[in-house]
Amino acid sequence: MSLVFDLLSSINDPNKQGSIEQLSSTMGSIQEVAKAGGVSPDAMQGVMSTLGSALRPAMNQKAAMPGGGSMLEGMLGQVMGGNNPNALSSLLPPQMQNQLVQTVAQKTGLPSPMVQAALPGLLKSAMGFLNMGASKPGVASPGMNPLLKSFLDSDNDSDVDLGDVMKYAGRFLNTPSRQVSRI
Repeated sequence: MSLVFDLLSSINDPNKQGSIEQLSSTMGSIQEVAKAGGVSPDAMQGVMSTLGSALRPAMNQKAAMPGGGSMLEGMLGQVMGGNNPNALSSLLPPQMQNQLVQTVAQKTGLPSPMVQAALPGLLKSAMGFLNMGASKPGVASPGMNPLLKSFLDSDNDSDVDLGDVMKYAGRFLNTPSRQVSRI
């Protein structure tokens, strides 16, 4: 659950990039991928959990390299910025992407071609969650993005789950005080 709390903390921290609008946009992207693939919200939560579990070791490996934390944060920014078409491949080489597709397909029962087609959008959404903890441009960063650090938590205490983030983010966004009335 600490990842969920770190996400909500980043939304409340004026020095972090997280905002309710960004969270809503990220959740909307996940819902679009789910709808396009005919995947239920519950199944998509399982997909995000599996994706996070499979993604974490690859990201930990990058973070363990000299200067890896800064490099990883830069890659997150590039994936989110969308201005580098090779950003996703630099974060996860094609071979790792294929392994990720197979892992997600096996654990969720979804067809591999559907997972393959959805992977870029799902990865960008996962990176969207993690990038919310980054410092705003011009704000000095006291260390690694707390959301990314929490995600990379390697003590295997089961509090690092993108599916839970998705579930609780949906609840947070759909509380009566957050719903926008439609006229």
